[in-house]
Amino acid sequence: MRKRIAYSQNFIADKHLVSGLIERSSITNEDVVYEIGAGQGIITEELLKVTQKAIAFEIDKNLFNKLLQRFGNEKSLEIKRGDFLTHKLPNQPYKVFSNIPFNITSAIIKKLTQASNPPEDAYLIVQKEAAKKFAGKPIDNKNSQVSILLKPWFDFENFHQFKKEDFFPRPNVDIIMLRIKKRDKPLVGYKQKSLYEDFVTYAFNQFKPDITEGLSKVFGKGTTIKLAGKLGFPPSSKPSELGIEDWIELFNAFTQLNGRYQSIVRGSYANLLSQQGKLGKIHRTRTDKSWKRYAK
Repeated sequence: MRKRIAYSQNFIADKHLVSGLIERSSITNEDVVYEIGAGQGIITEELLKVTQKAIAFEIDKNLFNKLLQRFGNEKSLEIKRGDFLTHKLPNQPYKVFSNIPFNITSAIIKKLTQASNPPEDAYLIVQKEAAKKFAGKPIDNKNSQVSILLKPWFDFENFHQFKKEDFFPRPNVDIIMLRIKKRDKPLVGYKQKSLYEDFVTYAFNQFKPDITEGLSKVFGKGTTIKLAGKLGFPPSSKPSELGIEDWIELFNAFTQLNGRYQSIVRGSYANLLSQQGKLGKIHRTRTDKSWKRYAK
């Protein structure tokens, strides 16, 4: 059995539950599907009944060997021993369906969503608290900074709410399957991605009580209040209270400004990543707290 404290993973026991989830998903026999943390192969077995090809990652030596013994003759399966986080993602379309180790939730979501070729669709079993931070509304009652940074390119959905008895060992936290689907048509063009990231990061990290004060140096208070009225949210709203539609409209207005105003926000996202990189070593326990560093 995997050293669960080190890997922070709870295993699904019911293959019928897994089969039902895959059946509800977008996965077909034309898809290549990645599984991160294959464990004892319960998900692997069900994926092989549906997919064109499955690529299963397992870092634990003993479990990797058991997977080889169990599935070694499966031509549609490639089993990789190693760290998924160091693996180069493919250039061709692929999907993800995984019960991931909770202590690397942040790193996995970051790798998938920031990849040059992100998955067409991803189904990840994660702690609900972490899912709320990454997905924001409607899973949470507000939008985090990271959710607003990701939503122009991805849709988030609480695909399934698990019962605690669905896992062994029984978890102490609520678990859901988070669906992250790449948008067919992004809300922000990729050429403007960097500017959008700077704009959102700047607004979320001002020492101001609301969006009007936070963007006062960019738009001016009067213009921000007018934009709030036009978009239908209170000028006193906090950045986390705005929906993605509001952020897109604010960004569109921002792109129309003179370049010297745009220069105010330049470098904000890079500075944030630099600050995060300087944080001390994270103490990893059974409850994943590493996602908090990314999901501000």
